[in-house]
Order: sequence, then structure tokens, then C-alpha cells
Amino acid sequence: MIATTSSLAEQRTLLENISWSTFETLLKEIGNRRGYRIAYDNGMLEIMSPLYEHENPKIQSDRFIFILAEELGIEIKSAGSMTLKQEQAKKGIEPDNCYYIQSEPAVRGRQELDLETAPPPDLAIEIDITSSSVNKLAIYSALGVPELWLYNGRVLKFYQLVETEYIERDFSIAFPFVSAAEMAGFFTRTQTMGEMALLKSFRTWVKEKI
Repeated sequence: MIATTSSLAEQRTLLENISWSTFETLLKEIGNRRGYRIAYDNGMLEIMSPLYEHENPKIQSDRFIFILAEELGIEIKSAGSMTLKQEQAKKGIEPDNCYYIQSEPAVRGRQELDLETAPPPDLAIEIDITSSSVNKLAIYSALGVPELWLYNGRVLKFYQLVETEYIERDFSIAFPFVSAAEMAGFFTRTQTMGEMALLKSFRTWVKEKI
């Protein structure tokens, strides 16, 4: 079965009854040079093609994380939309952005990263303007990602992985002084402010916080 939905932000195609071997073959054949992202959950494969309304907050969120790390003087490893997958769990996903923060020393200098030999990223960011057909929280939980930020174009939520379930939190785990409520304001301003003014105001806010 193939189901397709589209909006000004994202186009999603859902394929059902896709085996893990077919999923792996697809990843190898298409490689990393593509303009869409995938999510796989036990036979269900969602292919999402992001458009402008999706991509701009994705880009700005990456800059926010960079400024946070720079002002705090900490090292991070940015892993972008790397494919996170685990055959045993039959789950895979490509976040909008993900980062090694607390576990950065464990992956520093590595040319290849996968969940078979490396820890999961400490933080993943998902921009989902339209509703996904797969349960992304369940996928990230199975892959062991400790923290997830989820933004739908209006609301930003922070989640912490506690055992096998995500619990919504008011503050970030990676950046403890950063609240979801305050960060939501900066995410929302990506729609109305010039980029340079937005980043300048964000940097000023971070400096005041620390």
C-alpha cells in the first residue's frame, strides 16, 4: 500500500510491508545525496520531502545549538540527518539535526558512525509541520536517543528518555538552563525576523543566561 500526503511544508509517502533487507538495500542504493528523509518502523517506511516551511526552522535550530555550544565553551559533534537504525529493533530514522554533546569524546575523530559501534546522539531535533504516519517517539526510544526536541511550527516540546519512554520536560538535558518555553519563542521568530537579527538576539539571550 502507498499513501501520499502533501502540504506547503512537507510531502510524505508511506509504504507498507517493507522488509528490513529491502530498507537496507534502499539506503545503499540511494546513498546520502538526496533531498528527502526516511523513517522505518517494523515494515512501515515513510519518505518525507521537506519544503521551505520545514527547512528554515531546521537550519535555524542548528545555528541555535552551535551558539549554545560556543558560548558555553563545550565541544559537540554535529551529525546532521545521519541515518540512525538498528536491525534488532527493526527501526530507523533520519532526524532533522542530531548532536553528540555529553558523549562527544566517544565519537571524536571517527569517520563513520552507526549505532552498532557508537552510542546514539545525545540530542535529536525533529521538525514535523505535518503529522507523521509513523510513531517517531517510539522509534527514537528504541534507538536510545536520550533527548528529543519536537517542533510542529507552533509548539516546541522537549522530551527525555526515561528507561523506554519519553517524558516531556520543561528544560533541556543537554543545556539545563534552556527551557522549552523560551526556546519556542526563538523557533517561532524564525517566521518573522531577519536571520542575522534573530541569531544576534539569541546569542545575547544565551550570554545573559550564563
